[in-house]
Amino acid sequence: MTIVIKNKQSLFFDDFKFYCCVGKKGLTRNKFEGDKKTPKGIYTLGNLYYRADRVKKPETSLKCIKIKKNMGWCNDINNKFYNKEIKIKKRVKYEKLFRNDYKYDYFIPIKYNWHKPEKNKGSAIFIHITKNYKPTAGCVALLVKDFLILAKLIKKNTKINIV
Repeated sequence: MTIVIKNKQSLFFDDFKFYCCVGKKGLTRNKFEGDKKTPKGIYTLGNLYYRADRVKKPETSLKCIKIKKNMGWCNDINNKFYNKEIKIKKRVKYEKLFRNDYKYDYFIPIKYNWHKPEKNKGSAIFIHITKNYKPTAGCVALLVKDFLILAKLIKKNTKINIV
């Protein structure tokens, strides 16, 4: 089964339809770092990350990883760990995973620009949480209740198609 994102606000999976939000500047086939666009295409998904200090481990067949205070996602185009989870270091640009807000209480990386990441092609593209459907910096966001339903339904080999 494949998750399908259509018309910038609808996520379909099996018989379910969820309202969602995407990048502030819409969808693109030509993504680059910081453009606030969600990349079009078909991608696999990563592990599910969660804040164990705030939320319970979700019911899912995905591998679950507890987010720690020193975890980041490298968005430094000159670093060899670009678009990978890292231990935070002062000299590396990164997206903080242990956030003050709720957005990364749960998230699943979308494996865009993943296996051999190209510099400046975009990083840290996730399915994460929203409370108000405000546009994202390039991710796909769902209400927590919808995220938890989706997490329960998807499998390790589930793909996402952003059209």
